[in-house]
Amino acid sequence: MIGYHEFINDKLQQGCGNGFEPNFLPGCLFDFQKHLVIWAIKTGRSALFEDCGLGKTIQELVWSKNVANHTRKPVLNIAPLAVAQQTVGEGNKFGIDIERSRDGVYKCDIVVTNYQKLHLFKPDEFSGVVCDESSILKNDNGKFKQLFVEFARKIPYRLLGTATAAPNDFIELGTSSESLGYLGYVDMLTRFFKNDQSNVASKRMYGEAPKWRFKKHSETPFWRWVTSWARAIRKPSDIGFCDDGYKLPNLIENIHTVDTQTLPDGYFLPVHAKDLQEQREEKRRTIPERCEYVRMCVEKRTDQSTIWCQLDDEGDLLEKIIPNSVQVHGRMTDDLKEELFLKFSSGQIQRLITKPKIGAFGMNWQNCCHLTHFPEHSFERKYQLTRRHYRYGQKNDVVIDTIMTEGERKILNNVKRKEEQAVKMFDNLVREMNNSLHINRTVKHSNNVELPSWL
Repeated sequence: MIGYHEFINDKLQQGCGNGFEPNFLPGCLFDFQKHLVIWAIKTGRSALFEDCGLGKTIQELVWSKNVANHTRKPVLNIAPLAVAQQTVGEGNKFGIDIERSRDGVYKCDIVVTNYQKLHLFKPDEFSGVVCDESSILKNDNGKFKQLFVEFARKIPYRLLGTATAAPNDFIELGTSSESLGYLGYVDMLTRFFKNDQSNVASKRMYGEAPKWRFKKHSETPFWRWVTSWARAIRKPSDIGFCDDGYKLPNLIENIHTVDTQTLPDGYFLPVHAKDLQEQREEKRRTIPERCEYVRMCVEKRTDQSTIWCQLDDEGDLLEKIIPNSVQVHGRMTDDLKEELFLKFSSGQIQRLITKPKIGAFGMNWQNCCHLTHFPEHSFERKYQLTRRHYRYGQKNDVVIDTIMTEGERKILNNVKRKEEQAVKMFDNLVREMNNSLHINRTVKHSNNVELPSWL
């Protein structure tokens, strides 16, 4: 029979601390990075939700080195395309041996590969796994989330790292929890949330997705539960450290509304596209005007620029009309995409054209301080493509040119709404994380508990 305190602690779902004492803490870590690494190592299975430029890569490498030393077994790091080679470069820079593997064969204790190659590795060979840019897990029905959960199920030490754990909907944190081996996504919903149907449906029905809200008095316990296995910071002072060296330059966003040559069928004046179908039609109908405006914005600059598109036709036209531009598209091999990304990083390419879903995650492009993009509904993609450049270490003001038509105004408004939700979520995470550092989880009761005679 378990004791009363054990019963209550089990209900709290805050039973982390399955790690070990650190055995490797190099001097290259800043104080706040060392604090987070020590916490992650002692926790065993954890997540670091840190803003771009705070050094997640070196923290992940130090965590991996500690796990490999402790278990005498390899640790696998998984990263987006081209970020894998960037991770190897970080390891070489700080003297941590790490090997890139594209075929499941390796010799080093720390191995890095990209998402698409995970199926080539055997989980029982590893004692630890790191998922970089783990926001890929946020979709409960996503292919990679299901693959990763199955792969990591029996691996004792796990670490997730991303700046956008749940970009604008905090119930997506459930997939991170499930990936770490804590509450499953559905278990999290039933414990902390409810919907109008009083069921666990998460898919759309009759065009409307279920709207989840906190159960009465469950909001604070939810955030305390999240912060028992995750740490979230936007700057070092969020956890009590000095922000010296972590000041961002100005972010300047210019909204350009393009005059279109054609109008939607049946209209004499520009109108806002009401639904997704009309918005897609608006995008396809106005490709020439929007791409021409991008060309005008880019040609005014002599430095590097990233040009983010959404459609193949946009990318092909942009590459044709913009001098000194190179397009990275889905028809290329992964090796060629990676080669071109690295050439842009080193300054060999002046103007890079690509889609957010191809290149907006993980790359460090502080060498560039100008980007153009067309608005879309995903706040995460907007945030990530901006943070390729606007991140700690950037020395210049970053300029974003947003090119849109009047018909796309609702898309822009929707992204702004999602941004407000994302800020609120991160504020809650930071507040409860700091609160949890001062909570005494041992409850002492003065009254004796009398058990029934039939027990």
